[in-house]
Amino acid sequence: MKLNTQKFALACALTAAVLWLACSVLVSLLPGLMLSMSGHMVHMQLENMGWHLTVVSFIGGLVAWSVIAGATGALLSAIYNRLL
Repeated sequence: MKLNTQKFALACALTAAVLWLACSVLVSLLPGLMLSMSGHMVHMQLENMGWHLTVVSFIGGLVAWSVIAGATGALLSAIYNRLL
């Protein structure tokens, strides 16, 4: 079964956008908990740092991660289709 590269890339980009939105909401509502959890994920002590979530950084991250996820999805789909 071949994957539709454009649809798969779009699905990856939209998924990244939804995850970015959810993460940004959590950072806004629970900044301390999210900073602690992020530190645990990368094995670092981040508690002395802080979040600087602005509208510009939210939109910039949303666009950047969506484009990266879409491009990764397109590449993954193209490689998968070639391997068939």
